[in-house]
Amino acid sequence: MPTESCSCWNLNPSYLSHQNAVLVGIYTPSCSGTTTLNSDTYNKSLKATLNNKRTTPLIATFLDRQKTVLSASCTMGSTNESASAQEKQPLFSFGIISDVQYADIPDGRSFIGVPRYYQHSILVLQRAVQNWNHHKKLKFVINLGDIVDGFCPKDQSLNAVKKVVNEFDKFNGPVYHLIGNHCLYNLPRKQLLPLLKIPGVDDHAYFDFSPTPEYRFVVLDGYDVSAIGWPQDHPKTLEALNFLHEKNPNSEKNSPSGLEGLERRFLMFNGAVGKEQLEWLDGVLQEASNLKQKVVICCHLPLDPGTSSPEALLWNYDQVMDVIHRYNCVKLCLAGHDHKGGYSIDSHGIHHRTLEAALECPSGRDAFGYVDVYDDRLSLVGTDRMHSTDMCFKLQANC
Repeated sequence: MPTESCSCWNLNPSYLSHQNAVLVGIYTPSCSGTTTLNSDTYNKSLKATLNNKRTTPLIATFLDRQKTVLSASCTMGSTNESASAQEKQPLFSFGIISDVQYADIPDGRSFIGVPRYYQHSILVLQRAVQNWNHHKKLKFVINLGDIVDGFCPKDQSLNAVKKVVNEFDKFNGPVYHLIGNHCLYNLPRKQLLPLLKIPGVDDHAYFDFSPTPEYRFVVLDGYDVSAIGWPQDHPKTLEALNFLHEKNPNSEKNSPSGLEGLERRFLMFNGAVGKEQLEWLDGVLQEASNLKQKVVICCHLPLDPGTSSPEALLWNYDQVMDVIHRYNCVKLCLAGHDHKGGYSIDSHGIHHRTLEAALECPSGRDAFGYVDVYDDRLSLVGTDRMHSTDMCFKLQANC
């Protein structure tokens, strides 16, 4: 039975419970199988939660923001109203996956000890493609980056990339690829971009497309300024190395030792959006605003600290978000890179969703999904380890 709740705040409490145990009880199961913010429990718990000295600032900000939206937008709907909302057909749907990081090598672990299943990840992708094709209504697929792992033997890199791309090509529709750091460990941009059919200019990997008149997708190149992927004497490489020399005092530039808070993002396996790309982004968002389009931003590197560990953030995420926040058209930012996944809503009401990695699925487990796109929300339907998330961006009843 549907509960009296706001359908636009369906999310998995695992994103929050590790921050503060006092949140337990604020969320209740919904008829969709995700977890829904319960208004009665919320109102009773909010004051005590915000006054609790152990409550982190992130959780306090999150709860306070949710109270505002809950008050403005939630109407206790009847069963008939809930059923009517569920029957509404999406404008279109698209598939998503991130961080396959396939390699024909034994399983291993990340630098912090998380298991990685290099050979199994391509099986996850195969099941994803089968699922997407079975759905039959998906307009396209977005791969958020890192299709082959950096530990892949370099004499196998080209064939490994081709093998994974071949699996993506079995989808009955277009696939839009993003580049990640592991892609660039294997192949240089000049060789990689044509294999991924990325329509960039001068080896840049940013572009945009509009699947329908109502929506525009903007793909950012998070390694535009980077110490990997470009030739060693390229201006972008030199700019990145100078930046890292200034920001990270360690001789090993992938080490965050001694860096504190958000400064821990200044690592060599991350990168930045360059000046020309920022100007391009501003122009694209201006045009989208003039056309009254809603925009989804895609970047391998997360753009909001609330949806990622500091070590995984884009170097200049703040500059990118300053551009995005000039406009009201952006509704969602999708990312990969931080394998555990995450979800947040920033100060301007933009949703940020970092996807759980296919690489970290043991045998028989999966991490992929598809997104149903509506006028007033985007609904991620996840499989297994990829959590389902409803992201509402209109303050109206039955959103």
